[in-house]
Amino acid sequence: MNKEGYSAPILATDLDGTLIPLPDDLHNVRDLRALRRKLVEHQVTLIYVTGRHLRSIRQAITEHELPEPDWIIADVGTTIYARDATGAWNVVEGYATHLEATVAELELTGIRDRLSELSALKMQEAEKQGRFKLSYYCSRQNMAGLVAQMHALLERLQAPCAITQSVDPYSGEGLIDILPRAASKAAALQWWAGAMQRETESIVFAGDSGNDLPALTAGFRSIVVANADPDLVGSVTRSHAAAGWQNRLFVARQSATSGVLQGCDWFGMFDGTLGH
Repeated sequence: MNKEGYSAPILATDLDGTLIPLPDDLHNVRDLRALRRKLVEHQVTLIYVTGRHLRSIRQAITEHELPEPDWIIADVGTTIYARDATGAWNVVEGYATHLEATVAELELTGIRDRLSELSALKMQEAEKQGRFKLSYYCSRQNMAGLVAQMHALLERLQAPCAITQSVDPYSGEGLIDILPRAASKAAALQWWAGAMQRETESIVFAGDSGNDLPALTAGFRSIVVANADPDLVGSVTRSHAAAGWQNRLFVARQSATSGVLQGCDWFGMFDGTLGH
């Protein structure tokens, strides 16, 4: 982190389907090397903003030779990690305290028990559950109907929760998360910017899936990679137009890693024009 130059550029990026090269895509692999070099050369603050948990993120960094981030926003925006001088990752308790204050005594156990009535939902593995998150698998075809049923249940319980949905870019399986209303990738990134006194004008967010929607429509400069769902592209485009934002959205012509690099170049991240 550049503690003095608060106007320094910041790349906040999703991993799966976005920064991580697509399988057998040599163009993505080549562009990842170029992106990694440019991030270092231009002292860009790098934040991973992902639905993955910390151990899975660390595995992805090793497996795909990803650049080491400065910060990690994990678990669909419900956990923020900072790296200490030894290289170890530690939970930012200030953010956890912030979320606890917004959810009061949120009973995830009770919500989970009620959701067990929906047989089409399958709990994700224990390591994918979180302090402020319930995560499920479902078929892509059933996802819209299930989300509607889940919303109805949360309303009946008066639970201060929100639902995010996305599709696994590798398996095509539906992914559903229940989070505190105050938690999302966008909310976590906004909290981080405030806590670190960083200007949101310097942030570029890159994503491809449904749980990226809040961050792609929060007012940050945004990159949507070419492999994103067309419905997501439409939603983001309409949201930016309705807000009257100019030049804050780049819909890449290239997929995943290559689209992230293309978007960073388009926004001027590496030539000093970002935010001007």
